[in-house]
Amino acid sequence: MEINRFTESHCKEQLLPFTLTRHSAEIRIGMFTIKEKWERAIEIFPTLNIPQRIPANLIPGFDFFALLAENPFDEVVAKTELYKSLIHPWQITQFNEWALRQDISMATHQNKSASISDTIKTTGEDLIFFESNVTAEHCYINTSHGPVYISSDALIMEGAMLRGPLFIGKGSIIKMGTAIYGATTIGPNCIVGGEIKNSVLFGNSNKAHEGYLGDSVIGEWCNLGAGTTCSNIRNNATAVKVWDMKKKMFVEAGLKCGLLMGDYSRASIHSTFNTGTVVGISANIFQAGGLLPKYIPSFSWGPAAEIRYNLDKAISDINNWMSFKNQALSNDQIIILQHIFSFNENA
Repeated sequence: MEINRFTESHCKEQLLPFTLTRHSAEIRIGMFTIKEKWERAIEIFPTLNIPQRIPANLIPGFDFFALLAENPFDEVVAKTELYKSLIHPWQITQFNEWALRQDISMATHQNKSASISDTIKTTGEDLIFFESNVTAEHCYINTSHGPVYISSDALIMEGAMLRGPLFIGKGSIIKMGTAIYGATTIGPNCIVGGEIKNSVLFGNSNKAHEGYLGDSVIGEWCNLGAGTTCSNIRNNATAVKVWDMKKKMFVEAGLKCGLLMGDYSRASIHSTFNTGTVVGISANIFQAGGLLPKYIPSFSWGPAAEIRYNLDKAISDINNWMSFKNQALSNDQIIILQHIFSFNENA
């Protein structure tokens, strides 16, 4: 489906920093990006009544598509219980459990799981679904609170502890002893370790070592150094305030919110992120001690905005990281980075 089928003028600025480098419909929530949800639904429901223009921040569920196969879009969209509207970036984690359950139902529709090794200890009655070529031995999978879906070519190392609802994308690696709680999405080609809870990694990002990541959203091509940890709840258990990049002010985001990190940003070992921290794109983060600021602009060098990344070096460093996964920035991606840097985005 063409990306220009999705309208985003009403939502793009509200979903920063993740829409600095992508269309709103390419945000991942649940298993799929919003655009991928529609593409998968078209395969299942050939009679889908697709409107000429689709709100890019509308997150449809399997039940939404099933009804849309037989009814006009305007009638189905009136049934607000069948979809979510993504208005703020922190809602990605707030809606992720619902989105995972809906997407897993769609992904497994008329499909059969590959075999699962007898060395895996399983608990619970919900679905465990393996695509082909999953490597998993001597790990733990608990579906007492939701299903677990593992994509092809993923590697689940021994001792990993997985609780649903959970999605692990194609080619991702779950290291030894990793503890992942639902509702979590690990996008394609990620490497994760330590403790993760109710978080979304879009893809091609690493949290490969010990440290806690909770109620967080991590963009693409990010890296969290060993021991990096975020807070996701305030000490007084009151509402978390998050920097709104459109309004340029702090707004309340509910009782739990961890780290919201844009594409290409990286944090050094033992980085400590405050509750509800927002990081722009291509920030190189390191600290001398204490908590990092709650807002770190794009192209920051160090803990805050006093020093700015040199653009040529930023692009070179991104390519260095991408080369680990045999990829490189495209010309279009470089143009986007140059535009954001020159605009200064005050992000």
